[in-house]
Amino acid sequence: MSNDPLLSPFQLKHLTLRNRIMITSHEPAYPENGMPKDKYRAYTVERAKAGVALTMTAGSASVSRDSPPVFNNILAWQDEVVGWMKQIADECHDYGTAVMIQLTHLGRRTRWDKGDWLPAVSAGYEREAAHRAFPKQAEDWDIERIINDYADAAERMKAAGLDGIELQAYGHLMDQFWSPLTNSLEAPYGGDLNNRLRFTFDTLAAIRKRVGDDFIVGVRYTADEALPGGLNEEDGIEISRLLEQSGMVDFLNVVRGHIDTDPGLTDVIPVQGMRNAPHLDFAARVKQATNLPVFHAAKIPDVATARYAIDSGKLDMVGMTRAHMADPHIIRKITSGQEHRIRPCVGANYCLDRIYQGGEAYCIHNPATGRELTIPHDIPKSDQPKKVVVIGAGPAGLEAARVAAARGHQVTVFEAADKTGGQVLLTSQSERRREMISITDWRYDECVEMGVKFHFNNFADGDGVREQNPDVVIVATGGLPHTEVLEQGNELVVSAWDIIAGDIKPGNNVLVFDDAGDHAGLQAAEIIASSGAKVEVMTPDRSFAPEVMAMNLVPYMRSLQVLDTTFTVAWRLKSIARDGTGLKAVVGSDYGEFLRERSVDQVVVNHGTRPLDDVYTELKPWSVNRGEVNYEDLVAGRPQRIRSNENGEFQLFRIGDAVSSRNTHAAIYDALRLVKDI
Repeated sequence: MSNDPLLSPFQLKHLTLRNRIMITSHEPAYPENGMPKDKYRAYTVERAKAGVALTMTAGSASVSRDSPPVFNNILAWQDEVVGWMKQIADECHDYGTAVMIQLTHLGRRTRWDKGDWLPAVSAGYEREAAHRAFPKQAEDWDIERIINDYADAAERMKAAGLDGIELQAYGHLMDQFWSPLTNSLEAPYGGDLNNRLRFTFDTLAAIRKRVGDDFIVGVRYTADEALPGGLNEEDGIEISRLLEQSGMVDFLNVVRGHIDTDPGLTDVIPVQGMRNAPHLDFAARVKQATNLPVFHAAKIPDVATARYAIDSGKLDMVGMTRAHMADPHIIRKITSGQEHRIRPCVGANYCLDRIYQGGEAYCIHNPATGRELTIPHDIPKSDQPKKVVVIGAGPAGLEAARVAAARGHQVTVFEAADKTGGQVLLTSQSERRREMISITDWRYDECVEMGVKFHFNNFADGDGVREQNPDVVIVATGGLPHTEVLEQGNELVVSAWDIIAGDIKPGNNVLVFDDAGDHAGLQAAEIIASSGAKVEVMTPDRSFAPEVMAMNLVPYMRSLQVLDTTFTVAWRLKSIARDGTGLKAVVGSDYGEFLRERSVDQVVVNHGTRPLDDVYTELKPWSVNRGEVNYEDLVAGRPQRIRSNENGEFQLFRIGDAVSSRNTHAAIYDALRLVKDI
């Protein structure tokens, strides 16, 4: 029997959990019309197959019609949900994984113009900054109705065969009753702490009346809002004790902080560059104060930290949710002695940031996550081994090499630099984003493990590639910064890459013109501002850095706002001219014929990349497909079969930024979905 504390079973009431790792409640935004259908089930079951003990499906499954999701959540108030959840529960149970779901009423954390256009409801009138709705203060009939909705939803989940439920009480209606910042009701549901908790205990009583004592019911809640005038740690400990004393709660899932603003949410769910497991010791203090099992998750991205959390007795179950988006097979790799091959979560938070912009959650460097119906996590072997040449060892090229090697092909990689990394090397220059290098480091290690041959410091050309007698050539040479965006003075600008790489020193009074809106612009601005310079970040868009997205923006703002940085939206850099020892920048507007001038000593432009495709162009005449890709076959997951050149020697494809300026996820996804069928 293993001595690994992570692999020890845990007894939760009548339920034996086979190990100590769980996937905490989260919503990847995969439902269809509010239902967790095939895509949702495939995502959930993939992790069950690999051995996770407990999967807490769905973050914020809505119990009421007047709790419309602001992104694509499960509608637990509809009877139809029972059948879909039963399919998930049954299949996960077949693999030995327990299944629960998080139920909630969003309260003010939604919008009145979603769903059926019903007013948001809360325990008071205070607007939530993130979703901007001014709520209706709950009346007695609202409270009675919503309590009944909770009980109905819990009964549905029991009917679906789930092992239990979790009630959400951080940022949602339940703790909007708890917090003095959001509860302006009078007794019996407002006033002192006991009154503010009455809604929760009345809800628990209604649920227990429906589901009985054996069904597992827990609460995921904030035990410290970390807000002036809000619930503090002392309040949180008292709430924890009262939940235990009620006899209606089987586990506590502890959160610290508030989620009503982007900075607050980012502190609750930290991103890269922030401390790992920042609330672990706090969760341990809650565990010490009660006798209930305590669960917790907040940036616990690696097995070592999770193992420590259990071995030290700080937690009973440890959540590794984003880590399982990066690698759903964590448990299998631990138990098979391949822990070193776990794909690391790099904390990029592409997954969460996407859902808050209305998209589906995808991992920045595991494109199979959320696409389990069409993209395998385990690459199948080919029955026709081929010789594959990959040009470029950035994220796209390394993924192409990794997948080709996993297919059983003979793979050779040519890289012009002296090491792998590509654009990720630039990204990881900033201390806060250094975790990003794991994206390429992991792929390189996997390639070496599978026997891929690398040729560094090698500028591949057509003749050199043809000498390899390849069957397939994949060009992943990336792109170079494009800065020629001005009517006059293009020769006077520097690129964001120049600053990030350290090739050019920051000036003293700098204009950063960013109309790509991705990390490079803000990363350059941060380096310049940190040098002591005055910085203006300008964009023609109505908001700056839209590609960075909400939670990733928080660390930049915390850094830049304390420095000498100005943010200017809706203005476009038109031209630059020398002005004595400095530069005169002329800026205009897309909204009219307005011109302004800026006196600066340096202009930095971030305008994406243009493909570095010389070798691709050189190889096209020698290829059987002339570089053409059949998109129908690509999307359907079929091999590429184009043969337009009877004299061709090999198939030729290009991927990533060698095609067009996109992001890391797109580059890796390009490689995975193409090469898995070669």
